[in-house]
Amino acid sequence: MKDLSLLEKKLKVEFSDKSLLRNAFTHRSYLNENKDFDGKHNERLEFLGDAVLELVVTEYLYKNYPDKPEGELTTWRAALVNAKILSATAKELEFNDYLLLSKGEEKETGKARDYILANSFESFLGALYLDQGFKVCEKFIARHLSPKLPHILETKGFEDAKSRFQEMAQEKESTTPNYKTLEEWGPDHAKHFKIGAFLNTELVAEGEGSSKQEAEEDAASNALRVKKWAF
Repeated sequence: MKDLSLLEKKLKVEFSDKSLLRNAFTHRSYLNENKDFDGKHNERLEFLGDAVLELVVTEYLYKNYPDKPEGELTTWRAALVNAKILSATAKELEFNDYLLLSKGEEKETGKARDYILANSFESFLGALYLDQGFKVCEKFIARHLSPKLPHILETKGFEDAKSRFQEMAQEKESTTPNYKTLEEWGPDHAKHFKIGAFLNTELVAEGEGSSKQEAEEDAASNALRVKKWAF
């Protein structure tokens, strides 16, 4: 793990309470292997950061798109704060270099690491909110996350992949997709799901998420790519 002061310099943010920043990057698995660690894991900060993120993005959309109805703004917000976008943003900010993980989690790559990174973005926001307040969080999101919205709108990244996959499956193959849970793990408060998108008995693609709905959406999005059906 790099010195967190390097991250503060990069982000041009200096924490008064350094323990909050350290806790934001501490995964529960690290505490299991390091019993003498005097910090806390980041799940409570993640819970707080999720709420801060939703409010900031909601206010941003409300102010900047005054003519758009509630339903459309809700869809756009979901597209901007989904795990894929948050994970990509966390990677850009090099959060991966500051995570405290168990030896097992350190070896994980792909979806599992992306999930941890998305959560770290929210836990960092929770820590930032406690240390410096709402306005600083607002500026941070405006600098690092909100600029991604135009690309999402341009590429129609806000569209519902499940609806699109169903529409294309019925048109191209005269069948309706179905979804099955392939695997689930984690404690009740932090479940993770792997779900398969099927056409009849054919497993087209898999998806993951922190809820069945999120995992189904991810599976549908992946299935659209596998089938090369424009999305």
